[in-house]
Amino acid sequence: MADCLFCEIAAKQIPAKIAFEDAEVMAFHDIRPMAPVHVQIIPKKHIARVSDLTQETSAVVGRLVLTANRLAGEMGVAGPGYRLVINCNPAAGQSVYHLHLHLLGGRSMSWPPG
Repeated sequence: MADCLFCEIAAKQIPAKIAFEDAEVMAFHDIRPMAPVHVQIIPKKHIARVSDLTQETSAVVGRLVLTANRLAGEMGVAGPGYRLVINCNPAAGQSVYHLHLHLLGGRSMSWPPG
């Protein structure tokens, strides 16, 4: 999609430090990390927000979570613990309108967040 930062990263028009990539999913390190491990995991197909998922596109969320689980293990945060976050719309903190899952780890997380 035109003017979508994450679509441009997925198309490799904008450089990123890629942590994982396959035909459907890409994961890259956040440029402003909120934790020692902060990876964005996106579907390569443009979906603006989690609330835009349909029956036909909903399986992508499972792919994002499985990718996060794999990366958490590879990055050494699976044992101590990690957080997965999907924000939806401005009040929740979504600033890039391309569905993405944040993998955060490497430090203690507080609750409630925000």
